[in-house]
Order: sequence, then structure tokens, then C-alpha cells
Amino acid sequence: MRQRLVQEVSTAVETARLLISCPDARGIIATVAGFLAEHHGNILDADQHTDKQHGEFFMRVEVEQAGFDLDHNTFARVWSPVAEKFDMRWQMYWGDEIKRMAVFVSKAGHCLNDILWRWKSGELRVEIPFVLSNHEDLRADVESLGLSFHHLPVTPETKMRQEADVQELLDQSGVDFIVLARYMRILSPSFVAGYPARIINIHHSFLPAFAGARPYHQAYDRGVKIIGATSHYVTDQLDEGPIIAQETMAVDHRDTVDDLIRKGRDLERIVLARAVHYHVEDKILTSQNKTVVFN
Repeated sequence: MRQRLVQEVSTAVETARLLISCPDARGIIATVAGFLAEHHGNILDADQHTDKQHGEFFMRVEVEQAGFDLDHNTFARVWSPVAEKFDMRWQMYWGDEIKRMAVFVSKAGHCLNDILWRWKSGELRVEIPFVLSNHEDLRADVESLGLSFHHLPVTPETKMRQEADVQELLDQSGVDFIVLARYMRILSPSFVAGYPARIINIHHSFLPAFAGARPYHQAYDRGVKIIGATSHYVTDQLDEGPIIAQETMAVDHRDTVDDLIRKGRDLERIVLARAVHYHVEDKILTSQNKTVVFN
């Protein structure tokens, strides 16, 4: 018997989260606050940022759903005149709608197992319809939690067919976003285009240093004094998507390659989990190939 795919979390107040980006102008904050008050929305949290260089305004507002007289069916129609007035790009996320997260992995299990532990403990409020891998190595780790594991091997000759099979799985499962937990395959531009700012990757360095194979060996050979990890959204430019989270750690001449790998894996787990949490909590806006993260 498969267990329920969304874990129980704390009895937190259900909220709606409004994300806005638009050209900077006077009166945006007052207008948004006034609109929500008019519709009996109790604002629990609000944050904003102005990018003066590009003249852009960003805002995230969290509203208690109880008592709010707009819902999934009515909000867009009533809100649209405000959005049009300020030329807003916006999205409303409703807290009672649980995001569906697919996880892709290859052979290394440290990031996958960390994510699954956070999901199982209730730290990540998501549904996981399946884990996909191009290898069989981590099947037992996944299926021991009652989750579906799909093995879809891929070679250069079969890449297009494999991606079509992956896309079919995603469509059938209604996946909202994808986490690449050390999935060591490059996704095609056409595949990535279907999930703008909805594929999260972990990179085993403080970008852009030491890209490619054997990064910790490269770092060791260079005698680095810090190592790092970077989580970013995937774009069709390899490892150049908007950065969500980064972390570094001091190392020195006493550290071996194995020490760097061990410490690097710790960083990868932490940074990927942080990025996934920000995405699940609707704390990220993207613009100019950068992110605004309301953390």
C-alpha cells in the first residue's frame, strides 16, 4: 500500500501568495494594500524591492485565505484592472493547492535522500508523484518510502525518445516543477522551454568556477581556499540560469580530494533544499536572468 504523497505539516494558517513585478511607479504598495483590504484580506506578510538600475518593482504579499472574499475562480477577474493599470506581471498562489514536484537523479543519492527526508518529515509541503533516474542505483531508497521510481536510461542516440517518455510521465502526473538532484544529463532546449523557472538544478561549485567533470579534483589541483555550491533555475544556456541560492565553505591545504567531495556534498544538500523551499513557498521572482528572493 502506497503512503499518502503529501506529508502532514503544522497547522499553519492557509494563505494566498500574490507575486508582482512591474515598472516602478508611485502608489503601487498603497493600491495593492487597499485592494486587499477592500476584499477583507488580512495581510500576514509583505515584502517589496525596487531595482533602480532597471526601473523594476517587485512585491510578495501573503494574505490569510479565511475571510478573504476572493478565491481561485474570482480573483483574476477582479484584480485585472489593477494589474493593467500598473502593467503588472503577476501570479496568485493559493495555499490549499499543493505543488507537485518530480525529482530527477542519476547515481549520487545525497541530494535526493536529503529532499526525501525533508518531504517525509513535513518540511517540504509538496506531493512527489515520482522520482526518475537514468540509472537503477537509487530505486530501493525511493520505493522504501512508497514513492514511484521510473528508470529511463538514455544514450546520445536515444535522448529524444527518452525525453518524450519523460514528458509523457510529467504530463500524466500533472507535475508543477522539477528538481534535478544531481541528474547528470543535459536537458534539451525544447524540454527546458516547457518549464520556465520551474526546473531547479544544483551545481557542484560556486558558479562559474570549475564547471564540467571532476570539479573537486580541479579545485584540489588549484589549491582553493573555499568551495561552494549553487542552485539555479535551468535555461537553455548550460549552468547560466537565474541563481536562487549559493553557499561556500572554507577549506585549506590539509583537505584531501575526499574531504572536498564530502564537504561539497554537504553544501549541495543545503543549497538545493534552500532553493526548493523558496520555490515551494513562492518567494522567488525572476527578471534580467536574476532572481529576487524574498527570504
